[in-house]
Amino acid sequence: MQEFSVFMFYKILRFFLFLMPAEKAHHFTFALLKTFFRFKFIRNFFQKIYHYENPKLVREIAGLHFSNPVGLAAGFDKNAIAIDELAVFGFGFIEIGTLTPRAQSGNPLPRLFRLKKDKAIINRMGFNNNGVLSAVENLKKRNSNVIVGGNIGKNKDTPNEKALDDYLFCFEHLFDYVDYFVVNVSSPNTPNLRALQEKDPLKQILIALQAKNKEKKQPKPIFLKIAPDLSESQLDDIVEIVLETQIAGVIATNTTITRENLQSDVTLRQETGGLSGRPLRERSTQVIAYLAQKAQKRFAIIGVGGIFSPQDALEKIQAGADLVQIYTGLVYEGVGIVKKIKRFLAEKGS
Repeated sequence: MQEFSVFMFYKILRFFLFLMPAEKAHHFTFALLKTFFRFKFIRNFFQKIYHYENPKLVREIAGLHFSNPVGLAAGFDKNAIAIDELAVFGFGFIEIGTLTPRAQSGNPLPRLFRLKKDKAIINRMGFNNNGVLSAVENLKKRNSNVIVGGNIGKNKDTPNEKALDDYLFCFEHLFDYVDYFVVNVSSPNTPNLRALQEKDPLKQILIALQAKNKEKKQPKPIFLKIAPDLSESQLDDIVEIVLETQIAGVIATNTTITRENLQSDVTLRQETGGLSGRPLRERSTQVIAYLAQKAQKRFAIIGVGGIFSPQDALEKIQAGADLVQIYTGLVYEGVGIVKKIKRFLAEKGS
């Protein structure tokens, strides 16, 4: 009965949130979380509703112990301002960022669009964040023990030739406060960033990060987040680079620049930026399957893209993903999707 009441509350809340511009609704949601979860009895109530753990869900990936395989993708809590609040909903891990060395405002508004008919989102945020040092201060205050990943990028005005400096800066300052790292060279919203996915510059970045990593007393897993728009030959290069640099694995995939088979208004479809959500499901799963076949368990894969149901999550895992992440599915389906996925995977033994 309690779960049904919370579900109805979310349906009503979503109705009003969807009346707001998308980015305003996002900030309003965070304000609600921060306000109401100050009260311990409210936090405990929601924790009881969304709690679901099962030994079958435990994963040991890249030397980390995950209580369950369902994570929150980067971009939702860029600045690590609500780790404790979001942990209440039962995520096995939360990824912050993308963070850059210096704070930046990102691209001009509006830059976030809902494609409701397609259950999709187009964003051209442009790595808007308060800077890595601000995120560190927020991480110092967190109380939950949920696994946190740090997604790192470069500032917009940093030329690609000096991008490595930005990644190293973020890596060094975040190292003591996150459990794993994600190198983001695949966002379509920072000019020329995706050029860093090419073999030589990408190898240079990962080799340098791994060298710094190995200097640490306890190195941390480094993942590479890739675009869904890569060709098979480019994916082959990715596999080769991951194996050569011995990073922990790949996050597949980021948003896509394609606009195939969309039903939403043509004006929305023509907005520039990365497309996420249900239209990305099939392609991201294809990329996961291709990487898994090539990798043969030699590195980990985190699957993200178009997960709107427990069946979607299982599809990613069956394709070869060790863990999964959600974002757009959370916007459309609500936080209850986390518990649904966990319960379903436990029942399936996956």
